Amino acid sequence: MNELPVDSLKLDSQLCFKLYAASRAVIRGYKPMLDQLGLTYPQYLVMLVLWEWQDTAPKQPTVKALGERLLLDSGTLTPLLKRLEQLGLVQRRRSARDEREVHLGLLPAGLALREQVGPLKARLLCDSGIDLDRLGALRNGLDHLLGQIKALT
Repeated sequence: MNELPVDSLKLDSQLCFKLYAASRAVIRGYKPMLDQLGLTYPQYLVMLVLWEWQDTAPKQPTVKALGERLLLDSGTLTPLLKRLEQLGLVQRRRSARDEREVHLGLLPAGLALREQVGPLKARLLCDSGIDLDRLGALRNGLDHLLGQIKALT
């Protein structure tokens, strides 16, 4: 039986820790922009998908489809969507065919919010000094990693 090298059990050797720390740092970096928009990071992710669906809507823009897109369950999404609905950004409607199915749509304020994000995000990227080519390569590498991990589960 092969033993793991001692260094492999150090925190700084853990890919999962690096991903976790990087994720938290990115979310912290987004906070000033999100505060201006009145959104939390998870709410922002929901809005990104709904804005994406404005351009290319899935066959059924439902809570289930949103959960699949964000890799979140409905128990996590429901409070997010309720809050976005209270903010006047999102509308939820039960399907007339199947009451278990909840359809989603953007309200005018939700659509208008999209226009505010572009300039704020551009300023965030410019202020960060991040090399956009390296960022793209990292995103592609993470997409590949995520695909491999999903294939195992």
